[in-house]
Amino acid sequence: MKLWKAHGLGNDYLVWEGGEPLNSNMVQAICHRHTGVGADGILEPTNSQRADLGLRIWNPDGSVAEKSGNGLRIFAWWYSQRQQGASEITVDTGTDVVRCLVNASENWVKVEMGYARFAPEDIPCTERIWNESYPVDGGEIFLFSVGMGNPHCVSFFEDFIDLDALNWREWGAALEKDERFPNRSNVQFARVISPSRIEIRIWERGAGETSASGSSSCAVAAVARKMGWIEPVVTMSMPGGELQISISSDGMIELQGPVEEIGCIELADGWFSARIC
Repeated sequence: MKLWKAHGLGNDYLVWEGGEPLNSNMVQAICHRHTGVGADGILEPTNSQRADLGLRIWNPDGSVAEKSGNGLRIFAWWYSQRQQGASEITVDTGTDVVRCLVNASENWVKVEMGYARFAPEDIPCTERIWNESYPVDGGEIFLFSVGMGNPHCVSFFEDFIDLDALNWREWGAALEKDERFPNRSNVQFARVISPSRIEIRIWERGAGETSASGSSSCAVAAVARKMGWIEPVVTMSMPGGELQISISSDGMIELQGPVEEIGCIELADGWFSARIC
């Protein structure tokens, strides 16, 4: 049973090339950092009647994600290499059909991530959360909820704030499971450095702290643009590196960033057989 591994700014994914359908137990075992291969998730190819290929995105805790910007970029890169370097690919996530552009010579992939959604039922969350106060450590932060095909909760801080001096990991873990998000939430903590640059930290649903996230970058940019804080093109700075986000006049969001191939992994028969059920 084989897997192909790559990362986007340190956010690493495995593409499942095995014949057996994945299940939650298998995903948790494979993604384990010490006793498995280790990854922030697994990308499982599926059939599609409306796109070049379908995709199921597994979180390392064995849950299924609706969307992942970095996952889509890595999946498009993988598929392009197996289609003699195809430069334009459509991927069916189950809810959306996403168009991806692969530039192998310059080592980047661009993904049309669609439109941000702000209505509670489209995120989903049980109520409108827009600049809402949330108590933390004897003080408060302010939250914005937004959907990018998956749920996000964003908090902004003044540009002089050191994000790493904040208790953001503890806050992120709590907000991921906030009862107002029935499907849990990805959580971002951000500061607008300039109209063309934002710095963020990411607590990803089902994975915890991650060095970079495409859908998180889109969610943060969408809120900042709606608030009038940024220009249509913005660089998102994360511990793993930078992604570029562009938002068209009608709200379409595009994500662009690098992909680095790590290599192929073949699971030992005994290891895999013990975890197949």
